[in-house]
Amino acid sequence: MSTYIIRRLLQGMVILVIISFVCYYLTTLAGNPISQYTNNPRISKEDRARIERDLGVDQPFVVQYTRWLGRVVRGDFGFSFTTKQPVGEIIAQRLPKTLVLAGVAQLVVVTIALIVGVLQAVKQYSWFDNLITALSFIGFSMPIFLIALSMILIFAVGAKDLSRQPGMGWFPYLPTGTAVWDEKNPLEWVRHLILPVASLAIIQVAGYSRYVRSAMLEVLSQDYVRTARAKGLLEKVVVSRHALKNAALPFITIIGLDIPFLLGGAIVTEQVFSWSGMGRLFVEYAGKSDYPVIMGVLMLVAVAVVIFSILTDVVYTFFDPRIKLS
Repeated sequence: MSTYIIRRLLQGMVILVIISFVCYYLTTLAGNPISQYTNNPRISKEDRARIERDLGVDQPFVVQYTRWLGRVVRGDFGFSFTTKQPVGEIIAQRLPKTLVLAGVAQLVVVTIALIVGVLQAVKQYSWFDNLITALSFIGFSMPIFLIALSMILIFAVGAKDLSRQPGMGWFPYLPTGTAVWDEKNPLEWVRHLILPVASLAIIQVAGYSRYVRSAMLEVLSQDYVRTARAKGLLEKVVVSRHALKNAALPFITIIGLDIPFLLGGAIVTEQVFSWSGMGRLFVEYAGKSDYPVIMGVLMLVAVAVVIFSILTDVVYTFFDPRIKLS
């Protein structure tokens, strides 16, 4: 297994270099950080040229990319063009919030999807299965911004004037530009997490539960499951020990592919709920064409994809001993 992991890591390094090249090229095409000074009458052409030299964006693309890659290899992602802060510090300030939001959401999603998917498979074509299937299609087809805004309007907006604000006012909502809530209070974290987690869970549970149901139905029809039932084992033992373990492989694959992208933040959800995570960070600095910060976020996601793809393969061996990594 160690040989396999080392080989995959070496392959991942090559992939990361290719990804970094493509992302850096597309980032430079998307905008110029000097464009914000173009319509400023106080800044002359000479000043703009000096700023370009200071930022290094006056150099050819190959020179810019080579310098950036050389710094990244040494663990230095550079400084933000706009705030002059180290990119590592900026990401370190936002990443914990995204990890909390994404971690809680993923835990909720996996738990509910497993329970619902297994029950659907066991009670195939029952009223419960048909109801959840219909709700899954509805939830999966709804855009995330519509779900998030609906959550805010129904559960978060205050209810002082019922004719103008019909919301229940159960949970807090801070529009962009309002005062920051007390992040040192655990209860405040919980209260502010409920709506964004629920918004993410509605869509993800709808998709995940379908995978679990499909995989369970396939496994429940196998000979070894019928044999286990013929031996007189309880149905819950057959489902949990024999069927679910083998049906988990496709589910593990989906989770392993989704988790790395959660590190990049739930862009729409974080924007709607004013959650200062990686998603909002990316949007804010993408609008300013701040190459170092944009590339820092993109490379964080790319590294996570490589690592979690390897971890997913390793986890396979624990669920299915027939799988050998060599």
